[in-house]
Amino acid sequence: MFNYIVYRIGQFITLYLPLNVAYKIAIFFSDLHYIFANKDRRRIKENLNTIFPKKSSREIRRLRIRMVRNFAKYVVDFFRCEKLDKEYIAKYIKIENMHYFDQALSRGKGVIVLTAHLGNWELGGVVLALLDYPLWVVARPHKDKLVDNFFNFQRQRKGVNVIPLGKAVRASLNLLKENKMVALAGDRDFTEKGIIMDFFGKPTILPEGPAALALKTGASIVPGFMLRNENDEFTLRIEKPLEFSPTGDKKKDLSEIILRYKNIFEDYIRKYPDQWYMFRRFWIEK
Repeated sequence: MFNYIVYRIGQFITLYLPLNVAYKIAIFFSDLHYIFANKDRRRIKENLNTIFPKKSSREIRRLRIRMVRNFAKYVVDFFRCEKLDKEYIAKYIKIENMHYFDQALSRGKGVIVLTAHLGNWELGGVVLALLDYPLWVVARPHKDKLVDNFFNFQRQRKGVNVIPLGKAVRASLNLLKENKMVALAGDRDFTEKGIIMDFFGKPTILPEGPAALALKTGASIVPGFMLRNENDEFTLRIEKPLEFSPTGDKKKDLSEIILRYKNIFEDYIRKYPDQWYMFRRFWIEK
């Protein structure tokens, strides 16, 4: 209940203040929280040191601070989702390579929209829905039912359909057969059934869901990322659909597909490390 009340108060404030003022308030409270969040600071530092082993402590600290402040802005943007419309998209969001989605949909086998916890994936989903793409997103339910309903209402009011993680497999298969788009984040495994793979040179567990769905349905995997620009506008960048010919060896095929989009994730995280919101220990401890 407490978290729900905090979210509703935060939403009320951000909806009725100018965006730049809402950002400043969010950053203030984020910085205040960060002073006492020793666990978060330590884990973010560990993650950034793995990505950039040659950067100095001062450089890592600067990245760490920018990341936390960008996440504060991410929350503000989510609270303000109801203000988004096609006029906002035309004015503040640069869209690159949307034709890759159109090409993939023309195959008639559905599209797996693959992203990471990078930039503003929630806003990216809203943009696709507002542009009339048939989008469903797989989302992990919050433990607090009120909070879960709050988040899903924010998504659904803008046309983003939600699939709870626990029901994702069957629902995704059916939707892809209907030539719909299913969005998944492929950089964090919540099932404990993923595949161990090196990520920036250290082993971690990556989810096999996107690859398994592609093998089962023949759907195209199309990576896409909603990136924050320096001026707090956005770029929605779509990458080419992954090209892959199954060999019939399921384990080998799964690993090969995951390797391909894992490399894309690494490239984006390396370029936008202060927009990768990973506040947990990510790599397997030896």
